[in-house]
Amino acid sequence: MPRPGRLLVLHVVIGAMLVTLLGRLWYLQVADGPAYVRAAAETRVRTVAIAPVRGRILDATGLPLVANRTVPVVAVDYMALTHQADGGRSVLARLAEVLREPYERVAERVRLCGGEVRRPCWPGSPYQPIPVEGEVDVPTALQITERQEEFPGVSTELQPIRTYPLGPAAVHTLGYVQAGSGQDGLEAGYDRELAGTPGRRDVVVRSTGEVAHVLREIPPVPGADLVTSLDARIQQVSERALADAIAGARRRGLPADSGAAVVLEAATGRVTALAANPSYDPEVWTGGVSQREFEALPLASRAVLGQWPPGSTWKVASVAAAAKAGYDLSASYDCPGYYRVGNRSFRNFGGFALGRMDLREALVQSCDTIFYRIADELWAGRRDGVLGEVAKGFGFGARTGVDLPSEAKGAVPGTGDLPGHAANFAIGQGDVLVTPLQLARAYAAIANGGTLFSPRVAKAVVRPGGEVIRTITPPSERVPVPPDVLAFIRDALTDVPRTGTAATAFTGFTHSIAGKTGTAEVSGRADTSWFASFDQRHVVVVVVSQGGTGAETAAPAARAIWEGISL
Repeated sequence: MPRPGRLLVLHVVIGAMLVTLLGRLWYLQVADGPAYVRAAAETRVRTVAIAPVRGRILDATGLPLVANRTVPVVAVDYMALTHQADGGRSVLARLAEVLREPYERVAERVRLCGGEVRRPCWPGSPYQPIPVEGEVDVPTALQITERQEEFPGVSTELQPIRTYPLGPAAVHTLGYVQAGSGQDGLEAGYDRELAGTPGRRDVVVRSTGEVAHVLREIPPVPGADLVTSLDARIQQVSERALADAIAGARRRGLPADSGAAVVLEAATGRVTALAANPSYDPEVWTGGVSQREFEALPLASRAVLGQWPPGSTWKVASVAAAAKAGYDLSASYDCPGYYRVGNRSFRNFGGFALGRMDLREALVQSCDTIFYRIADELWAGRRDGVLGEVAKGFGFGARTGVDLPSEAKGAVPGTGDLPGHAANFAIGQGDVLVTPLQLARAYAAIANGGTLFSPRVAKAVVRPGGEVIRTITPPSERVPVPPDVLAFIRDALTDVPRTGTAATAFTGFTHSIAGKTGTAEVSGRADTSWFASFDQRHVVVVVVSQGGTGAETAAPAARAIWEGISL
């Protein structure tokens, strides 16, 4: 049996232990509790998105127009730099020297976007590596890797970058995707399919901002490929023909400042080629661009955003309006050198009188004064509204709905309070504006018998293995023009390249096409040159701003494109 003294000692020891334990518990929960709460709060989990490999953009034959290439990329750990004594300035200075770049250019790329920060800057998470040089050679990458003591927070890793196998061809249509600069073209319009599904990396971040370790990682899912209706060969032919036309016009002393060429499939509304000038080299996106460089790029596609008066190419709509108003298409009309509207004389092109002719020959020879007369008579009878009504039926004055992120809608104004406004309207002058794509789809409707398509560049979305996820079909509607009137216009336009205003440009050309020249006068500027043409399969439209007459500039360019199509 234990002695009473020993029991007393045991009770004292146990009591002391309990007091010590309770005291420690009180200290941890009450006295030192806020410090532990702060520590717990300061060590948090951050989620960083892992970008997937972007899908390719292919032409109709499967040729890559936009692809990916894995290259060594120099990246910087933003948080590691900010915790260095000088904020990472000395590291960035050494890095700039190795990369042979100005210090300011490297430092700009490491800045986080937001507020008043201008491009270039980093729009992503500060907890993931920030690429500062999009492509470096292997010796440079090794130099950085082997001298890590001089480059703390700097790494080299392999990353995919966008490549453009055909260079500037179709650059406006393909578009771009660029951190800090947004997106455009097909890259923007089909971003959801091309982008794939991002992965995620959950990282534990210390109170200092440094990453302690990775908790978990879910890999990304690659994007799908986008198959287009673009034909790479015809696209390149169109680019060259347009550039040659602009250069040729300049050699003749004309300003010729820009232009566009459009090739559509007449029966489907699919886009075969969209060329725009001026253009640029898409490799500029590799490594990022500064705000000044970005603002200097000619990013607007003249094919869908350029707007010009259409000149005589518009007369197809005026013939259809005349037929709707009850004019006999086979009747004979005088084509004088001038026609008086109110107190003003409107001249035929060059002031030439061409004698009597029907409306078919009026299209072939592009007689302005016959169309002045019809517009004047319609205006006098308060029936001039039919001109705008039919023009809108051909899709003018509204966006085509092409699967690109932005396009202009042109303008179909009223014929005005004066008869001269109606006269100008009838020959595609004055305030009438069209885009090359609008004109191309209107001529496609004439070629195919009346179906007005909403053009599409994309044909299908395909998984990397080739499985079709979905096909893309151009929507359509009918133009409000009877089939016999469309047939009349088609038949008339077949003579334009043979005996009409485009005969010189198409001398010796063996392929049978139909077409219409256009020469639009613009106050204070040289004439805008147009040629719109088609056969059973394709539509080709060319415009050169300040390029002179349609016959001397746009028509030869269109011939070069047709010759390329026929190969």
